[in-house]
Amino acid sequence: VKGTLKDTTAGTFLEKAVVALVDPADSTLLSFTRTDAKGTYTLTTKKLGKHTLMIMHPQYGDYVEIINITDPVKNVESIALTSRITLLETVIVNSAKSMRVKGDTTIFTADSFKVSANANVEELLKKLPGLQVDKDGKITAMGQTVQKVLVDGEEFFGADPGMAVKNLRADAVKEVQVFDKKSEQAEFTGIDDGQTQKTINLKLKESAKNGYFGKVDAAGGLLKDIDDRYNGSALFSTFKGQRKLSAFVLTGNTGKDGLSWEDQDKFGLSNDNLTMTDDGMMFSSFGGGGNDGEEYIDKRNGFITSLNAGLSYSNKFNNKQKVNFSPKYNQETYDNDTRSFSQTQLLGDSVLNTNSSRDYHLDRDNMKFGGRADLFIDSSNSVVISANANFYNTDSRTTSQSITTGKNGNLKNSSDRIMRSNNNKDALNASVLFKHKFAKLKRTITLNLNANSLTSTGTNTLITENRDFVNNLDLPINQQFENDKNTTSTGATVVYTEPLGKKYAIEVGHEISFINGSNNQTTFSYEAATGKYETRVDSLTNNFDQNIVINKPSTKLSYSGKKLKWYTGVGFGITKFDFLDKTFDVDYNRRFTNIFPTAGFTYNYKSSASFRINYNGSTTQPTLNQLQPLRNNNDQFNLYIGNPDLKQSFRNNISLSHNNYNFLKDRWMYQSLGLTTTSNAITNSRNINATNGKTTTRPVNTDGNLSMYMYGGLGKKLKKIDSRLGLNLNGNYSRFADIINGQNSFATTFNTGLSVSLSKSKEKKYQIDISNSFNYNQNTNAQTTRTNSFRTYGINIDGRVYYKKVWSIVTDYVMETRQKTVQSTGNLTNQIWNATLERTFHDAEFTGYFRVRDILNTNIGIDRRFFGNNYSETINDRLQRYFQLGFTWNFKNKSKAAAAPAATK
Repeated sequence: VKGTLKDTTAGTFLEKAVVALVDPADSTLLSFTRTDAKGTYTLTTKKLGKHTLMIMHPQYGDYVEIINITDPVKNVESIALTSRITLLETVIVNSAKSMRVKGDTTIFTADSFKVSANANVEELLKKLPGLQVDKDGKITAMGQTVQKVLVDGEEFFGADPGMAVKNLRADAVKEVQVFDKKSEQAEFTGIDDGQTQKTINLKLKESAKNGYFGKVDAAGGLLKDIDDRYNGSALFSTFKGQRKLSAFVLTGNTGKDGLSWEDQDKFGLSNDNLTMTDDGMMFSSFGGGGNDGEEYIDKRNGFITSLNAGLSYSNKFNNKQKVNFSPKYNQETYDNDTRSFSQTQLLGDSVLNTNSSRDYHLDRDNMKFGGRADLFIDSSNSVVISANANFYNTDSRTTSQSITTGKNGNLKNSSDRIMRSNNNKDALNASVLFKHKFAKLKRTITLNLNANSLTSTGTNTLITENRDFVNNLDLPINQQFENDKNTTSTGATVVYTEPLGKKYAIEVGHEISFINGSNNQTTFSYEAATGKYETRVDSLTNNFDQNIVINKPSTKLSYSGKKLKWYTGVGFGITKFDFLDKTFDVDYNRRFTNIFPTAGFTYNYKSSASFRINYNGSTTQPTLNQLQPLRNNNDQFNLYIGNPDLKQSFRNNISLSHNNYNFLKDRWMYQSLGLTTTSNAITNSRNINATNGKTTTRPVNTDGNLSMYMYGGLGKKLKKIDSRLGLNLNGNYSRFADIINGQNSFATTFNTGLSVSLSKSKEKKYQIDISNSFNYNQNTNAQTTRTNSFRTYGINIDGRVYYKKVWSIVTDYVMETRQKTVQSTGNLTNQIWNATLERTFHDAEFTGYFRVRDILNTNIGIDRRFFGNNYSETINDRLQRYFQLGFTWNFKNKSKAAAAPAATK
């Protein structure tokens, strides 16, 4: 048997390959040899017939062929072997790429991405392909917002994702794992329910799990014209096996508390990530809101002094029982002066213009406790117990003035108000989840019990001088409101799953919820003779109870294959409302039956590529404030009255998404579309008196609300210049129904944006990240034929340059421009430039720095926005240029290997 071997890629002859003949009957070796310098070989065998020809070489893929020998000399055609590198390229990820895919999880090797000395995890995440950390600190992974960050699979300081990424050291992390975390129910049963959260898990190095690390930082600087600006922080973490213990203290008066997504030194003007509420209000996901209904403070504006402290403890006993406990304390004092202009467009060219100012002061204390215990009784039974408690005390004072005019400047009304509030709020919730697995795979039963309580008590004092210029009336008010509000809910859910063969399963469940609420407000007017608030105002006093019972049986069928998964199901919501107005002895009873369809489809056509479709229907219940038929006269010319006849709203949500990652070529892409329609949307009916500018608002149900979104992105590594390029596209459209002076009015909002980013770095030399964005925004409403539109442009530059490895200059620059509108006087341009000079000592353990914030002294707090038939422009106080001298100590225990003395002979 004779032949020749070649390299399939280079086309050269292959030397020193092993060629063998094997008996196919019993796999015995008949003959073998090696190829010569010309790639030729010659073998002998004693019999004719079928033989197995095998060729092996350590750098090439094995070759096996059945040959039939019928003549004394068998000439085999030239065989070309394929390099193992070429073969492996299509099936595994080159380790030099530092990424791999394991099931639905994308894994990044942390040490393969170079960051600065003592960098935190947030800086590391900015380096990972497919992940973005925007100027507000929000993390997105493949276009989806990251909602949860875990450390070794456990929560770190509760559910606050900012604590882990801002305060954990990057060099303590072994891997960054990105995945869609399923609900506990789906993880337990193995049956997908479509409920996922984009999650990052930070897997720590073994050396970090048995030791300690931490950080102490202090900075301050005295200026002649403003108060000293200071920041101080201390974080300590100790790990021993499964036990994790961390503590932190943060204080300062620059708005940087390190506890939230926002980078407080930046500002946001783009209209990305807009969300539409039932009443048509558009808000950005950046703005968010306070927890448990607390008033949200945008720390970009005003002046704040805060103190934050917390503790996080987690442990695992006997490799089964797990506990997690996280208490936190927050205290803040906040001051902000705002000036605003708003314009309300009425039919035709009639408008109401309001100029106002507000001086606001807030003192707030907040204590939070969170805990969880995972108890594994045996291999079939387990219990999860979780509880949270939040306690607030808020004391605020607001002084405001406003004046409303018509189109030609004619006076309508004016108001001078002083509002003082002192409120206490307690928010409690607890749940117990029992899980049982039967002997048969995927046959399970779970029982979930939950309870929630929100109690609020407080006293509010209102002193106001109101002037109606049209009717020549003075309307003074001096009143005190005593509030006592309580909402509790309890519920139980039982779910049983049964396999129907290897790939099919059925799920049957029932949920029952009891919601009880009371809202008791008593209003007293001031009596000058006694100097007390003692005369009851019946028109502003009301005692209201709410009782809701919801029964929701449901069933779901699911299929789980290797590449294809789907589920479809339906639930029936039978809701009983009972509203009792105790003041006027009026009972409002309602009954509703809703259908809750749900469906999902996932096709993983590659190990790192998937296509998904999800649909669900959901209801929104009216709140107590919306239901209670009580007039709110905090603003005499803008009154709000509840509506006990409100119905629940129903939403249909459908989303499509596609992800594809080619880690070998360091290329990723994603696309997503979504649509939401709302029936019986809870919106506002506004009766606007164009004569004197008085507006009375009442919540009602309307139809026609619609919102859509689209986002997508792609990125890759440009190998020739060793840089990463990213491209992102987004778009949002919404239409909501409004009722103005008894007539239906539709308003639409549309915005779309494009951003491009480029990053490049060289270890201990430099690193730079540049991004540019463009957004187009448009708003129309039925009150006018005019279209409001404007464009925004933005550029963001972050960089660091090293000198002799121990000196570095860190700088970031942000510029955003918003085009002027008909209502505004000109373009609005904001720019902020910050810089820090650093010097590290003792192998980067210590760092001294000099920092300048807002070098150009141009940080301005102006916000312009449209919604419905309203335009508003608000100017806030902002912390402008300041200087700081600071010192940082980053410490960690030395590994045993590093600490041991060198061996000697």
